[in-house]
Amino acid sequence: MSTATITPDVAAPTGNLEITVSRAELLRELTAAQSVVERKTTIPILSNFLFEAADDKLTITATDLDQSLKTSCAAKVKKPGACTIPARKLFDYIKLLPEGDISIKLMDNHWVQIRAGRSNTKMVGMARANFPQVPEFPEAGVFKINAANLKNMIAKTIFAISNEESRYTLNGALLVLKAESMAMVATDGHRLAHIEKLGEALEGISGEKKTLIPRKALAELSGLLGASETDFVEFADDDQSLFFRIGGRVLTSRKLTGQFPNYEAVLPRDNTKFVIVRSEDLMSSIQRVAQFADERSGAIKIRLEQNELKLSAQSTDAGESEDIIETPYNYDPLVVGFNSSYLVDFLRATGVTGEVRLEFKDAQSAGQMRPEDGNEDVKYRYILMPMRI
Repeated sequence: MSTATITPDVAAPTGNLEITVSRAELLRELTAAQSVVERKTTIPILSNFLFEAADDKLTITATDLDQSLKTSCAAKVKKPGACTIPARKLFDYIKLLPEGDISIKLMDNHWVQIRAGRSNTKMVGMARANFPQVPEFPEAGVFKINAANLKNMIAKTIFAISNEESRYTLNGALLVLKAESMAMVATDGHRLAHIEKLGEALEGISGEKKTLIPRKALAELSGLLGASETDFVEFADDDQSLFFRIGGRVLTSRKLTGQFPNYEAVLPRDNTKFVIVRSEDLMSSIQRVAQFADERSGAIKIRLEQNELKLSAQSTDAGESEDIIETPYNYDPLVVGFNSSYLVDFLRATGVTGEVRLEFKDAQSAGQMRPEDGNEDVKYRYILMPMRI
């Protein structure tokens, strides 16, 4: 199912669009929209932006049929209307223009004239009627989510999403909304990242609402949140699509169908052996030792003994390496193997500051890592399946 369907939009403004718009404002919106445009598409219209002008406003839409972004800026509208313009070419051209006003006018045969100062350019557009229809933001069932919390949750989970196309229910992260908390979880079958933010006040939710958000939409959302000053994101969905309103921009994404795995079943219950280390020390040691890990598996060995954590790796090609971190540890000795890049991903997500707690049961069971930051209302944990070494 696609969020956009190739059917002409009936209510859209038609007529020979003619507007004036400030370069800075236009460029800001084109920058937001251009990342959605499909680079290598077999459907030429998808390489274009849709421009619609009416009521002192220019609305810009970009879509790749999986997701779409609708954004707008102020404009002096001489003649309301609509046109499509090649996205990449327009974006690259507008970037090279000096500050000031730009006038955009639809000519015959879908050509679009762009004038700024002494520059005069005509670009070859396509018929507005060919541009796919993008679903409208729903009127009902809208939830307000704290923007900073959502951005943090995406950053803490997106790297654990599976890249394997065949496991499509793992190609996204699960957002779990409850009346007083929100959580996000992602897994690729080898590791799982889970973050929960308590003390939220989400209106209109009884029980819990679970939504699977595709990786592409999360990446886009993260970029939009980073570029926005807004405090809240408005989120809604229908049978086929997810909708996120960030300030004046609306991101639409098709839904991932299927069941996300029962992640609660794999969360470790009895990892009673633990060690606490400085993130920075652990990161440095892993990066040094990982140089000597087997290139295919990236496996490194963690050995816990009386008051020390020993990291080691070896491969027939590269040699071997060992690093020791002194830290309190008073349980039985333990040796367990993990993929080094998975460990690095987690430490990067925590910002490599402060301390992390590594919790184990035995060499065959999943290990759990979490920041030792005393933040009671944000619970972040990372579950990692061990490797045979």
